[in-house]
Amino acid sequence: MIKIPDNVQEIIEKLEAFGHEAYIVGGCVRDTLIGIIPDDYDITTSASPDEVKSVLNEYKIIDTGIDHGTVTVLSKGTPIEVTTYRYDGEYTDHRRPDSVILTKELSEDLKRRDFTVNSLAYNKITGLVDLYEGEADLNCGIIRCVGEPEQRFKEDALRIIRALRFSAVLGFKIEEKTEVAIHKLYPLLEYVSMERISTELKKLICGKAEAVFDILTRFSDVICFLIPEMKPAVGLDQKNKWHIYDVYTHIAKVVESTPPILNVRLAALFHDIAKPKMMFLDDDGVGHFWGHPEESAVMTEIILRRMKFDNHTIKSVCRLIEIHDVRPEATKKALRKYLSKYNDIDPDEIMMIRRADLKAQNPEFHSLFDYLDDCERIIRKIKSENLAIKISDLNINGNDITSLGAKGETVGKILSKLLSDVVEEKIPNDKDILLSRAAELFRSMK
Repeated sequence: MIKIPDNVQEIIEKLEAFGHEAYIVGGCVRDTLIGIIPDDYDITTSASPDEVKSVLNEYKIIDTGIDHGTVTVLSKGTPIEVTTYRYDGEYTDHRRPDSVILTKELSEDLKRRDFTVNSLAYNKITGLVDLYEGEADLNCGIIRCVGEPEQRFKEDALRIIRALRFSAVLGFKIEEKTEVAIHKLYPLLEYVSMERISTELKKLICGKAEAVFDILTRFSDVICFLIPEMKPAVGLDQKNKWHIYDVYTHIAKVVESTPPILNVRLAALFHDIAKPKMMFLDDDGVGHFWGHPEESAVMTEIILRRMKFDNHTIKSVCRLIEIHDVRPEATKKALRKYLSKYNDIDPDEIMMIRRADLKAQNPEFHSLFDYLDDCERIIRKIKSENLAIKISDLNINGNDITSLGAKGETVGKILSKLLSDVVEEKIPNDKDILLSRAAELFRSMK
């Protein structure tokens, strides 16, 4: 039995009391059946929007999609979309129907939905309404279009990447006819806004590890259509002893080996995107990619800005890519300098990328995991001892420097030099010693 939250059930019962049908529908039913607590609940009903507003007049109601039969009901501070049964008119832009026709038939509403697992409806009186074997597909772990896949994708091209996203997030396989239609019709994604594509990509890339790898490799044609800069990486032999995979498969393996943290997974996806551009062969035919981390970061910033990612994510991802191949010595002094230089990046995330990158290389060199183990052990020790790696860690601050008579940019320069001296273990992080050294630096700058 599916449990419906009290505030949602209350809305359903009020509509039913006035002779209308009402069900929870779509993702909330799907998630509940597979043991996931839904983020939100949608209700579909035979009541028209005006009838919904009349029955639920005690609630605050917002006409969020009134032209498409949808109003949002605020119940105990929670927004709940209530939509009248409908079927869609012709699609001419491969994205939205030219018109929406309201109906009293639930079957018409379920027929227009994208995938069988999203075409499920439920209420306490009728139970589960499953006209397209969605529950069976849930149990078998299958993403299948309702009706003919080509028709569904031609209607709304966003469904193409949604299919990939659901497959990655749920760990489901895409049914054969649905997969064939995706490979045939993915160019229709040009009709979808970049904002919607990036929203789906964020969810896809943070899906289940093996499923994400499967999507990236099985649907590389779709990924490369969305990110054309990725196409040269597909099938590119790296021609050196460190690698057993082509560049694109290596990238997919790195993504698979990172935890589902958005900026880390995105860094994994783009960390080697410049390798085809930077590759050259030496006289022995061995492949080299000097400078590829920095160039990959440059390319990634362009791609993520085009895809409308936020500035914070772009900066974090690009920094991880830029330094993913930096290899400091596994000593406390070297790692303090490393952490100080890159103090805007979480060191744990740096190590996530380094480990995943190594795991996706030739197993003959996996002994280098010992080096990474040593680095992580020393980094933990640096953290536990609260050793200074950034200016705010110093036992001295800007006010102390200005008390010496320093002003403006000179204050920052002195603090930066003090941090460098402490990190390089030239002086201890002791306030009196720092003040003495600051005075000495200030005198030298006059």
